Amino acid sequence: MNATGDAAGASARSTDAENPPVRRLADWDDAALAGLADEHGTPLYVLDLDRVRRNYRRFAAAFPDAAVHYAAKANTARPVLRTLEAEGAGVECASAGELERALDAGFPGERVHYTAVNPPAGDLDRAVELAAEHPELTITAGAEDTLDRLAERGYDGRLCLRVNPGVGAGHHEKVRTGADAKFGVPVERAADLLADAAETFDVVGVHAHAGSGISGDDLSAHRELVARMGDLARDAPVDLEFVDVGGGFGVPYAPDDPPLDLAAVADATREALGAVDADLVVEPGRYLVADAGVLLARVNTVKETPETTVVGVDAGMTTLARPALYDARHEVRTLGGGSADGRVEATVTGPICESADTFGEHALADPERGDVLAVGNAGAYGYEMASQYNSRPRPATVVVDGDRSAVARERETTADVVAGEREVNWL
Repeated sequence: MNATGDAAGASARSTDAENPPVRRLADWDDAALAGLADEHGTPLYVLDLDRVRRNYRRFAAAFPDAAVHYAAKANTARPVLRTLEAEGAGVECASAGELERALDAGFPGERVHYTAVNPPAGDLDRAVELAAEHPELTITAGAEDTLDRLAERGYDGRLCLRVNPGVGAGHHEKVRTGADAKFGVPVERAADLLADAAETFDVVGVHAHAGSGISGDDLSAHRELVARMGDLARDAPVDLEFVDVGGGFGVPYAPDDPPLDLAAVADATREALGAVDADLVVEPGRYLVADAGVLLARVNTVKETPETTVVGVDAGMTTLARPALYDARHEVRTLGGGSADGRVEATVTGPICESADTFGEHALADPERGDVLAVGNAGAYGYEMASQYNSRPRPATVVVDGDRSAVARERETTADVVAGEREVNWL
């Protein structure tokens, strides 16, 4: 089933030149999405694999001399991973679970980076085991203590040092990592640690990440991070294979926001890095998958109040956490809602017993029980952050690719929610 719509370029038939740098929610085919909601129920995530494919191609074309590693935490659906692997992407994994999923999806070790933050012992054990099976795999350490823990496990393979450059960027304070002490070793300690690490490991790179939501309006923080990494690479006491400047490339969530000027970001990155005898690595996550996904939800309740019209839907903060977690804005509209005439300002809320369980204020066309709403830019950090709070099963995910569609994740049931529970024999 083709859910992309003509405005999205009828993805399988369009050329890369016709592929717009951002897909708006209105560019999806309402009838196709409604058909998927009827067939598979709601809440339902829909992911367009061809959009993922074309987003990657656009990004790779902007960074022709760089290795593009997908930040898997944005969306680990197996079809997404396999699509990007087939395109030649690398992958950046933030946990041992992501590492296993990337390798299972077919990524060769030489295109896999494990970049964990404060990895638990079990994660580090598994990463070292997998690195023994895939010696081309690179493990990134962000603390001197992690170097010691790796050495204790007998690891002496490819190692990258994560650096805290002292500068961060992003759309919300909770996603700015570049200046957060949690992430990476202080930049002033990096050279000494690189020299020490080279006595035990095959030191191949340095890594930093400013945050999430880098925009073309103000690239100063991104430029500063990249420049500091360039200086570090030039002064490094060991020969480096690559300099990884992370990701955080933003996408427009509001319908009137302009797309990221990717060419300008790429030019700024190369200029700030300067001449280094090492390859550049970049790590887009949401940029590749955000506008490739929508969340479908069905209206359960329409309630008129003196303040607003409350539209209650069957998706909530357990389905899409970003609005509650980051005050993130996701466009919402009614499928088949027609023109803007007669629309009302409504507060779209979920079924969770929390005041934070809201998708915000949106103009909806005469909301009625049974309407299907589409939530835009839901391909990144949607299902990945879904939870079973309130004992609610997680939703299904359907992937589409041209005229084909398939279930990529089954809808959970209450039996799945309680599957890990055991009887306590004294109760």
